[in-house]
Amino acid sequence: MILEHVHITIAPNRIAEYLKAFGQARPLVQVQPGCHSCRLLPALGEPGSFLLLIEWESKEDHTEGFRKSREYQEWSRLLHPFYEVFPEVNYFTIPA
Repeated sequence: MILEHVHITIAPNRIAEYLKAFGQARPLVQVQPGCHSCRLLPALGEPGSFLLLIEWESKEDHTEGFRKSREYQEWSRLLHPFYEVFPEVNYFTIPA
């Protein structure tokens, strides 16, 4: 299993709008083959700072599956306009 780790920064005045868009986007990733969970966690004391954690069966389920799907196009349309700087994506192995 793989954990996708993404630190996201949103302008504080757009947090409510972003959370609404994320609520629409979340089901798009959760139905993907290999997706086990998707969580968006707000940072304590840092308005607009979030940690996105998505568990995948494999890295390819994300990079080759989801990112090449039509659902990803909608995910991008909903969420990417909020990013002044595109977030860095990292992957971690979840021990069995």
